[in-house]
Amino acid sequence: MSSLSTPASHAATPSNGEPLLVLLDPAAKQTDGESVRIAKDVLCGGADAKVAHPESPSELDRVLSHRGRRRPVVIGSDLALQRVLQALHRQRELGSDPVGLIPVGRAPELSAARALGVPAEPVQAARAVLTGVPRELDLLVDDGGGVVLGELRISGAGGRRGMGRMGGWRSLWAKLAAAEQATAMPSEGGEHTEARLRVEADGRLLADVHRPVRVVQISLPLGEGAMEIVVRAPGALVRGRATSVTVNGRGFAYEADGHPSGPVRSRTWTVHAGAWRLLLPPTG
Repeated sequence: MSSLSTPASHAATPSNGEPLLVLLDPAAKQTDGESVRIAKDVLCGGADAKVAHPESPSELDRVLSHRGRRRPVVIGSDLALQRVLQALHRQRELGSDPVGLIPVGRAPELSAARALGVPAEPVQAARAVLTGVPRELDLLVDDGGGVVLGELRISGAGGRRGMGRMGGWRSLWAKLAAAEQATAMPSEGGEHTEARLRVEADGRLLADVHRPVRVVQISLPLGEGAMEIVVRAPGALVRGRATSVTVNGRGFAYEADGHPSGPVRSRTWTVHAGAWRLLLPPTG
């Protein structure tokens, strides 16, 4: 981990004076090196900031566990933020400090950041870290230790559809952590358009294995403390609202905030209300 000094051209004066730990996702610099440079200039010019370049999940864990009172700031995609929150959850430090985010990545990789209200431009996003206010947000946490910021999708296409998006600019942290996210399952031959899943939400049965399911969609509305669930089957649409949902099947993959995981045979997601805080621009 190294400390960087920066020119004053982009500097902003922090309102809170809190020291920062800037976590740079290795994929971010490859995607948009100029935005990364600008974000680092603003952060290091406006606060006592140390910049770390963790290249594996274990290194990310180590850097976070030795941060002291520095606020974590992620430069990268939704997935990079997801991995940092996951690591903080493992360390039981999720609610200890607010987290900052400078979105860097392709547009589809930043949809959660947009939905959460994080500025898209690096200068504005960095200023929100320096002078913004923490906002409490809910989080979906699964029984395998993974987290979901906003949206979850289980498709009847099975493991092939979900695992087919592993390439491109996907975060190096995520590639190295793939084995930690799900119990490995062998893929079954052939393409599937429907899956036989049992979906139970707060004790209410939304789908059972005797009826094939085309898609299960789960969303986490801001500040409501519950998830919304939609199960689409041939000729049927079932909606539900719950704080916990369990899905069982022969082997299904899923997408958390647009990024693939699995396949697994069983997974439970639970809403953790107000579990973390994100630094956002002041309102009003």
